[in-house]
Amino acid sequence: MKKVVLLFWGKNGNVERAAEKINAMFPSGQIDMFDVVSFDVSTIADYHLIILGGSTIGAEIWTDVKDDNEWSRFFAAVSKYDLSGKYLAFYGLGDQVLYPDHYVDALGVFKQEMIKANVHHIGEWSIEGYRFTDSDGYDGKVFFGLALDEDRQAELTIERIQKWTDQLKKEAGLV
Repeated sequence: MKKVVLLFWGKNGNVERAAEKINAMFPSGQIDMFDVVSFDVSTIADYHLIILGGSTIGAEIWTDVKDDNEWSRFFAAVSKYDLSGKYLAFYGLGDQVLYPDHYVDALGVFKQEMIKANVHHIGEWSIEGYRFTDSDGYDGKVFFGLALDEDRQAELTIERIQKWTDQLKKEAGLV
């Protein structure tokens, strides 16, 4: 069975709850789930599919490159690996009403940083059904990964996760 790793940050909130829902969509034992701090980056090449999840909660999370930024540490560590032949997907959480100009910006950061590792990016997601004005997490047509809004569209989360994980399984050759 091809292995999947699901890495997320922050803990104990909507990002982790979304990770648990994504995890539940895969067969038991196929997916390993870690918060980004607990993950041993030296094992990343052991995985066929890498899923990253985060939220856009304040620009300082993404623009602050200080040593205490967990994603900055992860990106620096993973930059030492060539992940050619591996698949990569992202999910991001945001609030379309309170932050319509930065909705799921994290998806753009994930793509910008991880593309350096030569991974094959999959899991783009339609912008249909979302109401936002701008985002670094899309190219004008599609999001770079699954966009979730637990504040305004929580009732759509399970359906979106189901469709997205089915899409990932096909795109990564897991089915």
